[in-house]
Amino acid sequence: MKKVVTFGEIMLRLSTERHLRFIQAKSFAASYGGGEFNVSVSLANYGIDTEFVTKVPDNDIGACTVKEMRKLKVGLDHTAFGGDRLGIYFLETGAGTRSSKVVYDRAHSAFATTEPDDFDWEVILKDATWFHWSGITPAISEQAAQQCLVAIKTAHKLGLKISCDLNYRSKLWKYGKEPHEVMPELLKYSHVILGDIDTAYFMLGENKVEPNYQDEATLPNLYDVIFEYCPNLEMVATTLRYSISASHQRIGGILYNGNTIYKAAIKEVTPIVDRVGSGDAFMGGLIYGLMTYKTDLQRTIDFSAAACCLKHTISGDYNLVTKEEIEDLIKGNATGKVSR
Repeated sequence: MKKVVTFGEIMLRLSTERHLRFIQAKSFAASYGGGEFNVSVSLANYGIDTEFVTKVPDNDIGACTVKEMRKLKVGLDHTAFGGDRLGIYFLETGAGTRSSKVVYDRAHSAFATTEPDDFDWEVILKDATWFHWSGITPAISEQAAQQCLVAIKTAHKLGLKISCDLNYRSKLWKYGKEPHEVMPELLKYSHVILGDIDTAYFMLGENKVEPNYQDEATLPNLYDVIFEYCPNLEMVATTLRYSISASHQRIGGILYNGNTIYKAAIKEVTPIVDRVGSGDAFMGGLIYGLMTYKTDLQRTIDFSAAACCLKHTISGDYNLVTKEEIEDLIKGNATGKVSR
């Protein structure tokens, strides 16, 4: 049976309502989210057995978080409890020409202060077929980075497929290490990587590049450099985002297997309800496609990009859509008519 294990931090999300600025807000809408957990939610919606591994405080807020996660049909058998607090992020939702803004309050969170004996990875991964992590986890703290490496090495030893969403967050790398000092050792075990070419180069310590994603003649050479650093790599994917405004995005995607470039056609997405979590929706679609469609890589990238498009229409971090709704969008059903 297919089973995907994801590893990362879940946070309390506090959002301004009705596109208010922080300075205008008298209250915040509370919800939850986190990159790796968002991927688990997508996969659970598609019928994939998932397990999310994290650490939350052993208090009422931690209990609320667990209740939320269970509601979304994600496995939590290996959740660790302890530490002082749950990480928080504040979201000011942009509109039109005003961008959205995120402020983190996650220092010294339960997950950031994870201990070596919090997780028994041999037990956690013994029945899994896929392990997913992101560049957010090693950015949180040195302890989280070390735990992530143990998990990755165990997954590699057990023969799991390993995927990573690069997810560079400049506001998080604050514990004295730069991405290029940490990420190469983690990435060398990955079979699937999602990220921009320039972000991958930055994290691998390569010289800066400015890729033209419309020029399919030059892209393979740029992607091939990533393959040289990552000996287990099989696929690299990139989400194509063309931001017209905070309320209007053009979304597509690229998948490269070392030989052939596969592209998802650009779709117009407007108005935007919530952009947060759209990359995680793409990642969830990518894992599902590679597990389900196997060698049909065009169908996989089409599914990933369509999942990302639909996430923009849903409030909150999670992509609460079905695979049937994604397939409808791929077929061209984008009218938004009432389903009766």
